[in-house]
Amino acid sequence: MKINANGREIRILGFGTDDDEYISLTDIAKYKSDDPTSVIANWMRNRDTLEFLGLWKSFHNPDFKPLEFEGFRRQAGLNAFTISPKKWIGSVNAIGITSKPGRYGGT
Repeated sequence: MKINANGREIRILGFGTDDDEYISLTDIAKYKSDDPTSVIANWMRNRDTLEFLGLWKSFHNPDFKPLEFEGFRRQAGLNAFTISPKKWIGSVNAIGITSKPGRYGGT
């Protein structure tokens, strides 16, 4: 399924299945740049973004790893700090965000 936001098509992944539904950040980021991976990585390295994700996960994910999150939170916003969705997911045992490689993949 796709939704239309200001004339832009954005995929909803998992629609009509038993899986949860996800809005494609990759599709949204494509309208900002030809390199959506960099747009998402820059968004994720923002301190406010990481604090929001950490707060959401602390409420909704009993398997969330707060010590790993704290390390990311302390570095967020620094020039040298980088993080990818895959690294975030693996490090803090994140739910609510998924990343799939390949032609039909995305975040």
